[in-house]
Amino acid sequence: MKRLFACFAVLLATIVFISTANAGYEEGKAAYLRGDYATALKELKPLAEQGNVDAQSGLGYMYMAGKGVPQDYEKAIKWYQLAADQGDAGAQTNLGYMYMAGLGVPQDYEKAIKWYQLAADQGDAFAQARLADAQTRLGIIYEYGLGVPQDSKKAVKWFRLAADQGDAAAQTRLGFMYKNGQGVPQDYKKAIKWYQLAADQGYAAAQFNLGLMHKKGLGAPQDSKKAVKWFRLAADQGDAFAQNNLGIMYANGKGILQNYKKAIKWYQLAADQRNAAAQTNLGSMYANGKGILQNYKKAIKWYQLAADRGNAAAQYNLGIMYQKGQGVLQDYKKSHMFYNLSSYNGNTSAAEFRDLLAKKMTSQQISEAQDMAREWLEKHPR
Repeated sequence: MKRLFACFAVLLATIVFISTANAGYEEGKAAYLRGDYATALKELKPLAEQGNVDAQSGLGYMYMAGKGVPQDYEKAIKWYQLAADQGDAGAQTNLGYMYMAGLGVPQDYEKAIKWYQLAADQGDAFAQARLADAQTRLGIIYEYGLGVPQDSKKAVKWFRLAADQGDAAAQTRLGFMYKNGQGVPQDYKKAIKWYQLAADQGYAAAQFNLGLMHKKGLGAPQDSKKAVKWFRLAADQGDAFAQNNLGIMYANGKGILQNYKKAIKWYQLAADQRNAAAQTNLGSMYANGKGILQNYKKAIKWYQLAADRGNAAAQYNLGIMYQKGQGVLQDYKKSHMFYNLSSYNGNTSAAEFRDLLAKKMTSQQISEAQDMAREWLEKHPR
């Protein structure tokens, strides 16, 4: 299988030239490899114009990567198309990428799939991997209804195709669909099966979700130690959800010895990634002085960051802080506002506290607090 360049992941990749009898092509290849892009272009362009498939594919890469020419996705597509139409797997794969990423053409996953499939059918390993990636992305499009009607069954179809090829992201999404009964009957055991396959490949999102299944006893006996194991593997890769959950396990002594300082460490890492749940948990550590000196102002800081992202627990906690004047001046109107917001976001206890607080407020104060809550929602849409 002849091609000028190996297919690339993201935008650039290792360039591999395959031998050909064409002397001009050989000279162009040698020039490219030594970084003499001007000579490479001089040798390859005439060949490409004469229909040489390897030169066309290589010229497409030069325009795509901006090697020896100004980066020009439209010209890259032109040359890839010519080579792809002649059956060149490398060009087909790269053309698929252009459609998938929307480079020089409107983003079109169906066309991306088409070109990946043609290359994959020739046994091109890189194209097969990109095909699975495209199938996963297409599944996400249908899962969330991005530009198409939401269709969980179609999402499952594409996830399964990619998952069967070993794509960890698709395996994770398929596990999620089984966990939640989206597009398939809810089946926790099948969810675990797919999470496990992806987790064994080191995929952090799958490791986190597998940890949740063991933590909650879904599809398998509840096992806090296994939950900690999978949370840690994902947390070590920087997964904020796993970091927050590992912090919870340390804080509660579940599956591991209770250690507030380590809980704070993991909460902090996740909070720094703007994980609202971790920000709330970190705020609570400061508010209660667990593993750290009690500091209401720092508690307020972290609660506020999470509240601004719609976290109901953080909004509820802010309601308490403003009602009691902890770290802030006592302010019933702000307290009422945050209780109201927390209730709006599903916290039933917040509604109870709001109504109790209202008995201490004038009708004008309540009206102003309600106006404040409406204004807040306008500034912080879901």
